[in-house]
Amino acid sequence: MPYAGWLARAGAFVVDFAILGAVMALVRISGVASEGGPAANVAVLLVFVVHGFNRWYLGGKTGQSLGRRALGIKLVYERGQFPVGALSAFLRDLAHFADTVVFYVGWFFPLWDAKKQTFADKITGTVVLKG
Repeated sequence: MPYAGWLARAGAFVVDFAILGAVMALVRISGVASEGGPAANVAVLLVFVVHGFNRWYLGGKTGQSLGRRALGIKLVYERGQFPVGALSAFLRDLAHFADTVVFYVGWFFPLWDAKKQTFADKITGTVVLKG
């Protein structure tokens, strides 16, 4: 399977974070978060759960978060090309710190890398494939 290009990867990222932004906007519009107390805690938890379900559970179990599914790409282990699981998907998201720390170079690394990997992909042994 061919590796997913930078635009598809970036597009999937935008879709995933647009979903997160929509949930955050609904929480804000509802006014629940501004009231403080237990309701605000539940609102924050809801945002975290939606993001975790999409990026880590779906992304780990199937290789496709909602954004990746929309763009027709999937996250898999480089060796074996099977979905990475929720914990590895979470750790990969943490590893994106390495993509950011040096002037965001890691985010653009797929533009010239043979396997189109970010630093986080290299750290976690993952690739993003078309299909």
